[in-house]
Amino acid sequence: MAAKTLDDVAVSGLRVLVRADLNVPVQNGQIADLTRIERLAPTIRELSDKGAKVIVCSHFDRPNGKPDPALSLRPMAAALSAILGKPVAFAEDCIGPAAEQAVAQLTDGEILVLENTRFHAGEETNDATLAASLASLADIFVNDAFSAAHRAHASTEGVAQNLPSYAGRLMQAELTALEAALGNPARPVMAIVAGSKVSTKLELLNNLVAKVDILVIGGAMANTFLGAQGVNMGKSLQEKDLYPTALEILATAKTKNCEIFLPFDVVVSETFAPNPPTQTVVVDAIPENAMALDVGPRTVHELIQKLPRIKTLIWNGPLGAFETPPFAAATNALADAVANATVAGTLISVGGGGDTVSALRLAGAAQKLTYLSSAGGAFLEWMEGKILPGVEALSAGFSNLG
Repeated sequence: MAAKTLDDVAVSGLRVLVRADLNVPVQNGQIADLTRIERLAPTIRELSDKGAKVIVCSHFDRPNGKPDPALSLRPMAAALSAILGKPVAFAEDCIGPAAEQAVAQLTDGEILVLENTRFHAGEETNDATLAASLASLADIFVNDAFSAAHRAHASTEGVAQNLPSYAGRLMQAELTALEAALGNPARPVMAIVAGSKVSTKLELLNNLVAKVDILVIGGAMANTFLGAQGVNMGKSLQEKDLYPTALEILATAKTKNCEIFLPFDVVVSETFAPNPPTQTVVVDAIPENAMALDVGPRTVHELIQKLPRIKTLIWNGPLGAFETPPFAAATNALADAVANATVAGTLISVGGGGDTVSALRLAGAAQKLTYLSSAGGAFLEWMEGKILPGVEALSAGFSNLG
């Protein structure tokens, strides 16, 4: 990994600005999921234990460049304090007198959370003045927000142009896992890509067919690929306007020696609702008034049979409409097999994306994969082969300082 990590710097006595992702789900004024804060805790704890003055910054939601008390990071600071088991101070702004005074009061090992960076319009435009103001609060910069690394914002990319910059432990773990999955993977490599629309994952599919050995296409995306090949999909969700694109991807895969794996059988229903009447049919026998809502048992069996010869697996997207019973069956069965192979040490498995994380948690497999990315858009853009500004800045930014 080109970026330096916390292993490359002595932080005792230094003011360390940590870019975190505290953009957590909030419902009825309460934090609904602490995962992102929990995964940030090791970096914060390590810096604090080593005697750094830890200054945490993050965005939250979309306040449109102006202060909004309802979108304050104060509750996240309290949650971080509870997780760490130590006090966490809070500054009413991320720059200016309020932030400067709060930083000045820190002693070695103490932790401060700055107010929402998006309370300033310059955050999302990567304003150089805002970036410099944030940088002026610290001696070094640690980016631990891979999930925001696809954005060239003042607190992700801009700050790194002004300070010696390092990857935090969560960022380090994400980059290491993704390098193992796509950068220099153990082969053969299988990728599972699913979701409702091909249109949202065109770049991903085009990148993967040149990099993996087997590409499994599931979810409603598979409907479009099957329909493009002349299969009657009944009332199934699909994008008929993308039939030519699907055929192009299939043709490209053939030239790249990438096996495309599509469902053989599907679970169908006439209505999309919890626990409706269903039947399992082969893909060319879908009734006109029915829709495919999950892949079938034969398809899952064939996928599981492939796992013993696969060395690396990347998973983005559940195989069916997992939120609605009983259409999580295929995802659950495959997740269990992937988890078992991972635990047995025969498979490196990396998953990511919001629905993927939710589906694997429901399947009880989330903790058993080699790595489960907490990032959404950044994970997807990495898989698409794009350069992430927040990551690029870690390895290139400080060199610009001379």
